Amino acid sequence: MRFIDLFAGIGGFHIAFQNTGSTCVFASECDKNARLTYELNHRKISPELFERWNFAWDITLINPKEIPDFDILCAGFPCQPFSQAGLKKGFNETRGTLFFDITNIIKAKQPQAFFLENVRHLEKHDNGKTFITIKRILTEELWYSFYHKIVKASDFWLPQHRPRLFMVGFKDKNIKFEFPKSKQLTMKMSDIWNGECSKEIGYTLRVWGRGSKIEDRRNWDSYLVNGEIKRLGVEEGKKMQGFPKHFFFPVSETQAMKQLGNSVAIPAIQAVAEQMLYYLNKNQHESQQRWMEWILRFSQNSGKQEIVCC
Repeated sequence: MRFIDLFAGIGGFHIAFQNTGSTCVFASECDKNARLTYELNHRKISPELFERWNFAWDITLINPKEIPDFDILCAGFPCQPFSQAGLKKGFNETRGTLFFDITNIIKAKQPQAFFLENVRHLEKHDNGKTFITIKRILTEELWYSFYHKIVKASDFWLPQHRPRLFMVGFKDKNIKFEFPKSKQLTMKMSDIWNGECSKEIGYTLRVWGRGSKIEDRRNWDSYLVNGEIKRLGVEEGKKMQGFPKHFFFPVSETQAMKQLGNSVAIPAIQAVAEQMLYYLNKNQHESQQRWMEWILRFSQNSGKQEIVCC
């Protein structure tokens, strides 16, 4: 399967889908520091993405028809307009309208499926009106199916709550999708720290607000480990988001932590990706079977007609 990675950040979607055997044919990211991290880590995995100038800067300047053909659209589109940090401005803020760039691409390219990710507050933003608008556009204007669920990183092995809204849809509405079932937590914060941690499941990684005291209600990066207060660093952040050990940040620690806070929990994304591919392949196989059965019946009926004529 071919996929595109919109609002790519540092490539959490890229790694998750690459792990399923899929190929990234186009990506976009406008943050210069995130672009450095993305290209450094993904050039070896997807060299053609960069050699053919398919790593775009500003998605709003791209003609959708110029994007290579693909099967699945992936987008962790900007969540600030729908989160507490963005004061829940939604479609009234410029970044909120980037959703419509996604719909323009879907309309022009007609992929088999899409996979969108955002903060859980999106579902209830503006008394649910924003979410209703998103669903209506995808189902009634673009004619895709629509499935959604709040998924936590801790549902798929990682010791971090990080609840996020996952939205999945298919061009073929015969596909009856089900999200994968939660998995037993196999990693705890003690494994992240390689020491005895007072918390089993950690706080959600964030972009801002590092350095609060451990007793502060806003604290998310300080933990009690082996009786001492320790603060999360890049290596711990990588583990909590499911990034591989060899993933490297060519930026400052401050930038690296910001990029990790903006990223996705890779195992959760990959679990849904595998489920999507299962349903797409299953549907393709069933469609081929129905086509062959139709050809066989047509041939048999044609043969009978020929015998009668003779």
